[in-house]
Amino acid sequence: MSSIPVAPRATGPAVRRISGRDLDWALAEGWKDFNAKRGDILVLAVLYPVLGLLAAAIALNDRLLPVFFPLVAGLSVMGPAVAAGFYEIARRRDLGISSSYRHFFDPLNGRSRAPLVVLTLMSLVFFAAWIAAAWIIYEATLARVSPMTIGGGFEQLFSTPEGWTMVVVGNAVGAVFAVMTVFLTLVSFPMVVDKPVDAGTAVGTSIRAVSANIPTVASWGVRVAALLVLGALPLFVGLAVVLPVLGYATWHLYTRMVER
Repeated sequence: MSSIPVAPRATGPAVRRISGRDLDWALAEGWKDFNAKRGDILVLAVLYPVLGLLAAAIALNDRLLPVFFPLVAGLSVMGPAVAAGFYEIARRRDLGISSSYRHFFDPLNGRSRAPLVVLTLMSLVFFAAWIAAAWIIYEATLARVSPMTIGGGFEQLFSTPEGWTMVVVGNAVGAVFAVMTVFLTLVSFPMVVDKPVDAGTAVGTSIRAVSANIPTVASWGVRVAALLVLGALPLFVGLAVVLPVLGYATWHLYTRMVER
């Protein structure tokens, strides 16, 4: 095991420093879990209705178009909450106990429910703030020239200074939200599934764990982003594989980053 212990804090369990080899291991273990307990049907059952409703809403209302990409990208903020069931399955496989899909919703029925609700509400606030920020940026840039439309959306974005400003500023602000989300949730969600801890302790541990591993976690973020892009390219079909694998892999990454 390549992780290195870091001195414990009174506010929670000790965290470890990890390396790129731990990332490789976590992804490999996530792939093994997926092969054993796939989960792609579960993802498809949720993902496609959501994307379909989103696309239909935007097709019927051009005013929603400026927040289409922030909406799709911002769904990653909710990823850790949705993945709680995969954390539970991976935890059970680690312990060698029953890991059938009837346990997928166990975190919502036991001691994990209250902290999971708090963490999910926190993620929803971040998601709403992300969308609000995207709309404010649009109103301050491209909306001053002309309303964005489905027919001319890309041309408006990339043929005007206001459009380029919207792209650059929007991506920068989105990156800030993404980094904050990683600090607050990378460890906290799997931790409340794993241990009888409150949301505050879990968030504090997540912040400490990420702070101790910023370069490695940044590399993890790049890998996750690349996998999400690859999964989204063929009409989002690949996400049915990518999302469960990342859910399982995040569990294993947590086990390397936090003393259990």
